[in-house]
Amino acid sequence: MAPPTLQAMDLTALRAVLAELRPLLVPSRFEKAQQSDAHTLQLGFRNLAGRPWLELSWLAEAPRLLAIEPPARGGDGSTLAQQLQHGLAGLALVELWQPGWERAVELRFAPRPGEPIQRTLVVELMGRHSNLFLLDEERRVVAAARQVRESQSRLRPIGTGDAYTPPPAAAGRPPSLGESFEHWQAQLRLLPLNLKRALLDSYQGVSPALALQLAGDRPPEATALLGRPVDSLTPDEWQELWRRWRAWLSALEAEQFAVAAGGATAYRCWSDPDVLAGRQPAPAAPEPPPAPAPTAAGINAFLAAYHHRQLGGRQRRQRLHNLGQKLGQTLERERQQRQQQQHLLDQVENSDALQQQADALLCLAAPGREQIDEAQRLYKRARKLRRSVAAITPRLEQHDQRLAQLEASLTYLDQLGADLAADPGHDGAELQRQLDALEEECEELLAGRRGGGRRERRAQRSGGEPQPLELRSGGGLRLQVGRNHRQNEWISLRQARRGDLWFHAQECPGSHVVLKGSEAPTGDTDLADAAALAAHFSRARGNARVPVVMVPTEELQRIPGATAGTVRHRGGTVLWAEPGRALALLGPVPSLGRDPEP
Repeated sequence: MAPPTLQAMDLTALRAVLAELRPLLVPSRFEKAQQSDAHTLQLGFRNLAGRPWLELSWLAEAPRLLAIEPPARGGDGSTLAQQLQHGLAGLALVELWQPGWERAVELRFAPRPGEPIQRTLVVELMGRHSNLFLLDEERRVVAAARQVRESQSRLRPIGTGDAYTPPPAAAGRPPSLGESFEHWQAQLRLLPLNLKRALLDSYQGVSPALALQLAGDRPPEATALLGRPVDSLTPDEWQELWRRWRAWLSALEAEQFAVAAGGATAYRCWSDPDVLAGRQPAPAAPEPPPAPAPTAAGINAFLAAYHHRQLGGRQRRQRLHNLGQKLGQTLERERQQRQQQQHLLDQVENSDALQQQADALLCLAAPGREQIDEAQRLYKRARKLRRSVAAITPRLEQHDQRLAQLEASLTYLDQLGADLAADPGHDGAELQRQLDALEEECEELLAGRRGGGRRERRAQRSGGEPQPLELRSGGGLRLQVGRNHRQNEWISLRQARRGDLWFHAQECPGSHVVLKGSEAPTGDTDLADAAALAAHFSRARGNARVPVVMVPTEELQRIPGATAGTVRHRGGTVLWAEPGRALALLGPVPSLGRDPEP
């Protein structure tokens, strides 16, 4: 499943955010600036209502200006944060100004409302050209998020000390409610383009997301309509598009915004009751009523949560990808090293042939000095090969053990990736904890360090216990599933009690599963469910049936010197499990720790 495309903040969303922010933020005294990452700045203010915070980001994929909850402290030592802290000290935010149809906002600061502007913070939210500038009273650049050199832009190079010049005007003409249907239709049909290109090129303020919203509420139909040539639209389709166009412009003019998820895009910030109810509007649009004063930052909260979820998901996917690459490269090197050791071991079989050659030389009727020396060399080589067995065999065991650990880590990583792909929109606090724990384990494994028991004891002393996935079997018994090496160690050796049963896919990397038979008698349903979970959380989860080993936990033994979760056992029973059976126990992605919708 492909990750969802992040919907960037367009002009409509920006105006909706600003309409909500002005009565809540202006005026406010500036207090704090901190830079949370390379592309994000957070500003703290104080007013009679409290201590609001703004997040300003010039990240190309997600430029934004939003009110956020008070963030964690950090990043106040960055150069940009210190420049803003010094430049805005003692000033108040007195105006939020957005010029026309541009995706840019000026935060204007003065000692008090009504006094001359002394500093201006300009935020340009224009994709890969996004930037942030602090201007002095003469509108010269005091600080910038990134300097734009002539080699980067011949049209608009700008840096510290330069006079600020606004970005070039967007293509197209400004939309207007006073424009007639005939003129609007002629403007879009001026060139033989598809509808999407015509909307984007003909009018300012139209984004790809807005074009989809204008084309309809169903993504497939809206996408198909935008891809059609403008000359192919029927009169009814033109009227429906015109109606939505007017509803969008009316919402902008009256500043009547309401954010809602779903439809043709991830969210939209404008609505038309007539369109949503399927009714035709009146021929003459009445004057819109004045917008009520907002009482809570609903739009800001929604968009902040949306960006937090989407960017968090992207960050986790990138971490998963990077960690998977490291593990894959280490796995390949480990296999090559094992092959080298195996090649040396295979040569030991030649020791008998070498000894026979030496015997043949010494059995000659009258061996010369050269034959005797050659025989001695062959004897010496044969003895060396035999002695190497004692050194090579433990190395092969270590390589096999490390390969099994790497394969298991890749399996856990694949499982996390599958969970993230199945539910990419949620924050996934549990998934984040799993990724942090697995990343720590893998870094130790990549560095060749052991001592899982010591790490376990340190974690217990600090109060951090593993949190394996816990479910209930069809018979009501508790089931524990380890999602990394440490959790496997925890459930299989440290928390296991006499009567508990351990399950693992046979000869296949995967999670440990423990059925808590010590708490109640087990039945066939409980055993089948536990085996299904062991099959599902293994590399063989794509097979219809998987052999699973069932062993009493008291028969498990930890391998000395191995990493956490590495066990061996005596005996065991093989069950044939169906991985698909586990889906009924798991429900809708249980490992993600779902957060409530905003």
